[in-house]
Amino acid sequence: MIEDFFKYAANLKSISRQGWVDKLSLENPESVADHTFSMAVIGMIISDLGNLNSEKIIKMILLHDLAESKVGDIVPDKMSIEEKEKLENHAFNEIIKTLPESIIPNYMGIWKDYQENNSKESQIVHQIDKLEMVLQAKIYQSQGHSKEKLEPFFESAKSSITHPKLKELFTKIIDE
Repeated sequence: MIEDFFKYAANLKSISRQGWVDKLSLENPESVADHTFSMAVIGMIISDLGNLNSEKIIKMILLHDLAESKVGDIVPDKMSIEEKEKLENHAFNEIIKTLPESIIPNYMGIWKDYQENNSKESQIVHQIDKLEMVLQAKIYQSQGHSKEKLEPFFESAKSSITHPKLKELFTKIIDE
């Protein structure tokens, strides 16, 4: 059954990031797996620089969008936060059942921690999620997409990023 878990993870390579499709009409946007990989690299560096729990942060990043392999990438204006969370929790619970019992509690704990957003690690991961979105938006801008269409992504991240190092990186990315 563990191979089913791997298939769910691999399926993220074929799930497009819906915000780019909806707002920029991109035919070939980044995938959820692309986004997750980029976040993992950012998380690795930020957590190592800040002497944070790198293992927990990277695991959280790798798990945070896994439910999307079953439900797709649901953007905020498509359903309520509560509905989205319920749908994703159900999907995650189904996916996690494909793993050996011995590791399920750890991954469930990391998933719950991310959703509750109370720990230092979860707060960093939520902010890395926004920072990676800004980085991708700047890439799309450099490819000719209008800053006006990208502005909502920049504004969303600006109000969410509070960690000093991430805020510094946000400013540098935006000012490029």
